Amino acid sequence: MHVHILGICGTFMGGIALIARELGHTVTGSDANVYPPMSTQLEAAGITLTEGYDPSQLEPQPDVVVVGNAMSRGNPCVEAILDKGMPYTSGPQWLAEHVLADRWVLAVAGTHGKTTTSSMLAWILEYANLKPGFLIGGVPANFGLSARAGDAPFFVVEADEYDTAFFDKRSKFVHYHPRTAVLNNMEFDHADIFDSLADIQRQFHHLVRTIPSSGLIVAPKNDQAINQTLEKGCWTPVETFDLGDWATANENLDGTAFDVVFKGESQGRLSWMLSGEHNVSNALAAIAAARHAGVPAVVSINALAEFENVKRRMELRGTEKGVRVFDDFAHHPTAIDKTLRGLRAQVGEQKIIAVLEPRSNTMRMGVLADRLVDSLAEADEVLVYAPSTLNWDAEGVLSGLGDKLTVAHETQAIVERIAQTATADQHVLVMSNGGFENIHQRILDALAES
Repeated sequence: MHVHILGICGTFMGGIALIARELGHTVTGSDANVYPPMSTQLEAAGITLTEGYDPSQLEPQPDVVVVGNAMSRGNPCVEAILDKGMPYTSGPQWLAEHVLADRWVLAVAGTHGKTTTSSMLAWILEYANLKPGFLIGGVPANFGLSARAGDAPFFVVEADEYDTAFFDKRSKFVHYHPRTAVLNNMEFDHADIFDSLADIQRQFHHLVRTIPSSGLIVAPKNDQAINQTLEKGCWTPVETFDLGDWATANENLDGTAFDVVFKGESQGRLSWMLSGEHNVSNALAAIAAARHAGVPAVVSINALAEFENVKRRMELRGTEKGVRVFDDFAHHPTAIDKTLRGLRAQVGEQKIIAVLEPRSNTMRMGVLADRLVDSLAEADEVLVYAPSTLNWDAEGVLSGLGDKLTVAHETQAIVERIAQTATADQHVLVMSNGGFENIHQRILDALAES
């Protein structure tokens, strides 16, 4: 089968491409910007890429076109597909029909922590020699790739609540029909497609409706939005974490070591490379989900002791002149707060310089901007990038940060300020869900030349 993918360089669609190629299909694709690292990963797999959306790429006609959710009406390829009556589908639907059928799907959903928890879970199953398939919205360091078909029966999928395609406005995760589902947390996000938290809860309840009574839901004990969602109807056993069925004891202040406790009984002690309360919660959720798939908690604990995290999750990009530069995907106020608290627990009173790009659609719209002052409180200095596309006044909204705050309208101004002022034993935490004009490496280069 010839599969052509529109929007192929996104992490999810790129993962679909890698799995389709692994299954023996001929795979081609296009994107508006074809660039590394996804472009090189795809080309290495023998996938032909086209820059842009000229309809000529659809000749000869593929057997099916998989349409990414960034595509909309008016796109030349989309219009050509519809005009010619070509077969098309969405990425989640293709995955469900060609990969997930007859698999034990372990889906990880939630506003925060999906990528990290999915990566933990996939690594636990791999460590247990179960050779799972997976599709994750990031690159787990233990695997070095974001997706693979794996061996039956287990498949781990990061289950996103964002919409599926221009022709299917349901959340992606309703296609996956998991047997094991992690609901990590739930907050309002994606203001470009959801009007309220209630809208998101409705989609999560659609997911809950698909989980069999022989399955398992893993959820935090005290997340009000999730509890309200489950109260709408739940037909599946639930195991809770964070002061629930799964808990911790004797925890280090920075979360680098803790006892894992299940229903009051210690399962073993985890000492690992990660830190922060959010990652402790992610670990408990992954251990619980793996246990449902038959992996004893002690095996999961041993696996996580060797877990190397995910690229762009508190990833140390380099150190220059004693200044450490981290890259993190945090872009929602809650994630920003948790990431900063995790770093603070590591570094104590040493200076943290937070560099933030409010890039997500929700952040650019300013929907949650009033929460940023509190979420950035742990930083000693805050540099915020405010391009012309930002729909709110960063100086005004963030004025509560006082002298900590610098708003820059060009990334070069941020680079120069850090190069001029940062000193040894300080930590630069760059937070964005995009490439941020390669600011991480530019900061390191500028520090080296200073």
